[in-house]
Amino acid sequence: MDIKDYDDAVRKFYKKLKITQLPVSSWDFYAVNFDKVCDASNDITFLSKLAKENSWEFDNNIFEQELQEKEHIIVVTDAKLNIVYATNNIWQMNGYRPEQIIGNKPKMFQGEKTCKKSLKLISTAIKEEKSFETIVTNYKQDGSTYNCWIHGQPIFDKKGKLINFIAFEREVA
Repeated sequence: MDIKDYDDAVRKFYKKLKITQLPVSSWDFYAVNFDKVCDASNDITFLSKLAKENSWEFDNNIFEQELQEKEHIIVVTDAKLNIVYATNNIWQMNGYRPEQIIGNKPKMFQGEKTCKKSLKLISTAIKEEKSFETIVTNYKQDGSTYNCWIHGQPIFDKKGKLINFIAFEREVA
């Protein structure tokens, strides 16, 4: 059994017990991982619910892979690019908690050093309702910069109407 299997088993076990705090006997060894697994589990549950409510024509099984295996951040916007959801792990990348960015546009992370060519690529893809992949220099809450790899794609409902955009992100060197 590898660590991935262990994490899945722990998440499923604790989810059944409805435990929201880490047992005292395991604080020193599992505390960081426990919180990470619980946050990812809560994010997966919420994203799956959002997908179902909006009738996404999208493979919901990707959430677990993106969050737990690849450790990506997931940001969802509405069709007008207002952020409607961000996974809990976003704060590790840029210092913002999800509740601080909900309702804002992703432009809040951009600044002087953000590459205009990358922004043009993203803008064109969004207008054409197509997927994109690029690296953008973004700004953390403290004002420092970071390079953010983004794979974004439009989300359509089962009738073919654009409902949301979803971005899978991670900090890169």
